[in-house]
Amino acid sequence: MNGSDRPRWLSENPSKAWGEKFFLLYSPVWMTMIGLVMALGITERVGQWGFIAIGSAVALPLIVVPALARDENAIGRRWYQTYWLKANLYIAIFNFAANYFGSEYFFDVLGMVYEYPMIRINLDATLVGSGAQRVPIIMYLLTQAYFITYHTTAVVVLRRIRTSRLPVGGLVWPVLLATVAYFWAWMETKSMANPWIASQFYYRNMARMLSHGSLFYSLYFIASFPIFYHLDEGRDASWSLKKTAGAALSASMIMMFLLDFAAGIFGAI
Repeated sequence: MNGSDRPRWLSENPSKAWGEKFFLLYSPVWMTMIGLVMALGITERVGQWGFIAIGSAVALPLIVVPALARDENAIGRRWYQTYWLKANLYIAIFNFAANYFGSEYFFDVLGMVYEYPMIRINLDATLVGSGAQRVPIIMYLLTQAYFITYHTTAVVVLRRIRTSRLPVGGLVWPVLLATVAYFWAWMETKSMANPWIASQFYYRNMARMLSHGSLFYSLYFIASFPIFYHLDEGRDASWSLKKTAGAALSASMIMMFLLDFAAGIFGAI
């Protein structure tokens, strides 16, 4: 068995492998930051700009740290060819669609409630959903970190399985994708809808959201994980920024179709 045949967690592509390691190392950092903010009740004491500062503190390191710490000229890549930049671009586009359009399904189908009267800068769809609730701009900042972690861990786990001796053809691969997608959907639901921020963010029926709603939420990732997996996946693969943006837009469109189909079939929970 040669090196490329061995089961592996990280990509063979050195640019992608570095990006994956950085995103994985940063994940417990942002999780700790968010946990402390909620546990200390900071969200009850800050206004709009305080929230934006928190979101920026979580999201900006994903760009600033690699930009300052990583030089890939030695492996023949300019800054705009680096995996960490393309991964952030992909997630930023998918993140925008998920919040701008997808949140409306969370409000009207899954019973999610935002109570942020102190935040006046909101951004969401005009003609999708009832419009009874708005999406605070901070959600776009926080989701960048959330989705980077979800997508990176999914790719790492799926690669480890795919490069092992386990048979992953036929229906096994879709089942694996759905399992990882459901895991992150359930975990975020369970961890974020907690008593620390219950006055600002909650679900009207938490039990049904965890069981049925998490299946609905997992459609986000079922649409995106298989596409994101292939971003710069080969040893010498290097997607252009244009291809990366196109892939993210494709995943976003698939997500919207899946959400609307599911809403039509199953209705509100």
